[in-house]
Amino acid sequence: MFSGALGLAPASQEVEGLANEYLKIRVFSAPAAIAIFGITGWLIAKERTRSVLMLMLLINSINITLDFIFVLKLGWGVEGVAFATLIAEWLGLFYGLWLAREGFNNGYWKNWVQIFDRARLVQMARVNSDILIRSVLLEIGFVSFLFLGSSFDDATLAANQVLVQFLNITAYAMDGFAFAAEALVGQALGAKNRLLFRRSAVMTSQWGFGSVVVMAIAFYVFGSSIINVMTTAEDVRAVSYEYLPWMVLAPLVGAAAWMLDGIFIGATRTADMRNMMFISFCIYLIALAVLLPRYENHGLWASLIIFSIARGVTLGYKYPKLEASVED
Repeated sequence: MFSGALGLAPASQEVEGLANEYLKIRVFSAPAAIAIFGITGWLIAKERTRSVLMLMLLINSINITLDFIFVLKLGWGVEGVAFATLIAEWLGLFYGLWLAREGFNNGYWKNWVQIFDRARLVQMARVNSDILIRSVLLEIGFVSFLFLGSSFDDATLAANQVLVQFLNITAYAMDGFAFAAEALVGQALGAKNRLLFRRSAVMTSQWGFGSVVVMAIAFYVFGSSIINVMTTAEDVRAVSYEYLPWMVLAPLVGAAAWMLDGIFIGATRTADMRNMMFISFCIYLIALAVLLPRYENHGLWASLIIFSIARGVTLGYKYPKLEASVED
């Protein structure tokens, strides 16, 4: 199965072989990874964002520590990276279940009538289907970025993977503010308080935008040093330095999309998220068609940046109507 999927990517045979080894191990962490999504959602709904932070810190700390031991000390290579993530996610699941023990102790999970309530299931299915379509389009965008990047030489492919970690760092930082927006906006909507709704959206967004400015400055000042920690290959470092300016730009242009995602999820306006993601994805495809043939990897990064901008602009266009719909 993995070989067939990897065959679609125009990467070298060596890269495909390493990726296949990685996926054969990582597939066994899929149940834990999926369960962690559910636990994280429950904790956010309970407004226990500190617990979410602790859970993410634990998983990533274990992952980084085991990467150091397995890869740098024991020399396990790609298999070491895969095993580190596998162990980190399963330990994270056990810790997450402990954090969510309240949900098991109160006995709600035994109330089958409430769990299978038809009206609630229909509402959940509607919301989840919108989010699923939106998430699939977003994931296709990032996967296509990786696949198209594999058509370049191995050094460029590796450099793109290094630089994607800058996006992951930004996403982890912004997730906290987006989660806060979800909870606060949801409360304001439930209270039918338009002023509180606006204040919640503005306050969390201000903190989010302030954070991305700090991250952009940090990437500009320390980006080269971060790259040097992530890879020891001189050719990969050289390519990464060339494309580092895109990482300075990415947090600044992506902040609106991250924050508006949290606001719209908190307001359960998932149909708008789905529709605006479809428009943004089409814009991304057009950008790829225009920029990739002419500017190659720079065109690929520019298209991804345009994708982020489009997501923020389209949801921003819908925001006034969302706020106006909140009853006073």
